[in-house]
Amino acid sequence: MFAAFVSLLVFSADGVTSEPTGCSYQDVLNHLNLTRTNELFSMTRPVRYYKRPTHVSLEVLLYAILNVVEKEQKFVPYVWTVTSWHNEYISWDPQKFCGINNVSLPVGILWKPDLTIEEMAEKDKAPPNVYLTIRSDGLVEVTNDQVLFSMCRMNIYRFPFDTQRCNLSFKSIIHSSKDMRLEPSNNSSQATEWSRDLMPTQYEWIFLNLNVTSIKASSPDHQDVIVYTISMRRKPILYIINFLLPVFFFLALDLASFFISDSGGEKLSFKVTVMLAVTVLQLILNEILPSSSNSIPLIAVYCIGIFALMLLSLLETILVMHLLEKDNKSDSDHADADGDGRSDERNMQTGFHKQHGEAWTQGGVFYSMPETPTELMPLTKEAQSGALCQTLEKLSGELRQMEKTLTVLLNGRNEKDKLGYWTQVAARVNRIFFIFYLTVVSLFLTILFSKWT
Repeated sequence: MFAAFVSLLVFSADGVTSEPTGCSYQDVLNHLNLTRTNELFSMTRPVRYYKRPTHVSLEVLLYAILNVVEKEQKFVPYVWTVTSWHNEYISWDPQKFCGINNVSLPVGILWKPDLTIEEMAEKDKAPPNVYLTIRSDGLVEVTNDQVLFSMCRMNIYRFPFDTQRCNLSFKSIIHSSKDMRLEPSNNSSQATEWSRDLMPTQYEWIFLNLNVTSIKASSPDHQDVIVYTISMRRKPILYIINFLLPVFFFLALDLASFFISDSGGEKLSFKVTVMLAVTVLQLILNEILPSSSNSIPLIAVYCIGIFALMLLSLLETILVMHLLEKDNKSDSDHADADGDGRSDERNMQTGFHKQHGEAWTQGGVFYSMPETPTELMPLTKEAQSGALCQTLEKLSGELRQMEKTLTVLLNGRNEKDKLGYWTQVAARVNRIFFIFYLTVVSLFLTILFSKWT
């Protein structure tokens, strides 16, 4: 070793040693005949026998969760990928080149595996790495960082208490398994641990694990596939504060509206206002959730159920107000009838007193009928007897008329005592519906949150 190193030394004319030759990267490239004019290295798969497949090792680490778009069902992760394979035309002895073990080259000089991601929805916007590394044993390694816009089928049934799993499936575009074998370089536990150590941000998600699955080709004409499954759980606190609690508060206000009087229109307008507020929140929810889903999300069931309960409460309020209005209308009709009866009675009494010459009052003024001249004249017994019979007949007729009037007045009072019937029915309906409403709300929220959490 020492003799080989000394043989590389070159002495100058003044006796001072210069740097040894053969210790530069260019010397390694000249030895490998790797130049820009030599395109053979980048055109074909680097094997000496065509039936020998190229083994490509892939490592993927999750660096950040940038975004998850539920409406478009897109997943945007930031990943680091390390791809390595063996080039059979590259090798050198590091001892002959001063211990140089690896050399960096532009990416376009050597052949690279044509790996793609099946779930890619948009082109990678991160700038690619322009260099690759070759080692003395022929191993070629490319490290790259990518911002992936991938498709991910979201399971939003338990939104916002959901856990999502998004796949990144790597495979070759044109090389089948007889030409290229794709293998993961790390297992699930290592990928999860290393990703958790590297990850600086997780957006609104909690990273759970990174599962690695290798799917071997079923026939030589198919490709090997490596599937990286990213599992993450949503942080629900913002959705609870900004959406779930406001809807629950509106439901509590609707329950409290049962203590508002039904006599006016304030209760009805209050319930309509609360329903409009819930409708606005439903429009906001429509902007978050995707339009197509295999099952109805529980948060949609939550909003629709509360909206239906409020609608039922509104219909009950309309029914109660209708019953009260019916009772008030009956009161008004009987009040008019009583007024007419009292007027007839007063007119009848006034006529009676006028006929018999008695005193009466009307409007606070005292009236007295003067005695007729007939009463002042002396009468015979027969005349007195005829006048008495006539008087008795008139008195009998007046008594019958008074009896009819009293009967009408008594019947009116009995009907007036029954005017509160519809009010009592409305109060009974309100009480029963409130108990039913409170029971249904409690059962609905209990069952829903048990499924949610």
